[in-house]
Amino acid sequence: MNLQISGHHIEVTPALRSYVETKLEPVTHHFERVIAITVILSVDKLKQKAEVTVQVPGRNIFVGSTDSDLYAAIDSMCDKLDRKVQQHKQKISDLRRRGARVTEHLAE
Repeated sequence: MNLQISGHHIEVTPALRSYVETKLEPVTHHFERVIAITVILSVDKLKQKAEVTVQVPGRNIFVGSTDSDLYAAIDSMCDKLDRKVQQHKQKISDLRRRGARVTEHLAE
């Protein structure tokens, strides 16, 4: 897995980097085959923004969050990402089950 953390108008400190890495650990537990994760942290006047793009086989998952505190924006982003990843995983498993049922009916 390739993890890239960058900042626009902000310096990514080791504390920020380790905080983002620990918050993204559940995503790697949901998907074993994560290709790359790109995180962009930015500051626009009073708004702190955190965006992430996760590349998994067959899809890119994008989530963004804005808050007055950067750590709160990262928390919100990770919560949204966790929900989206679980939805994608459920969709894949549903398609696999449905595909198996279709082939069973065709064999009869």
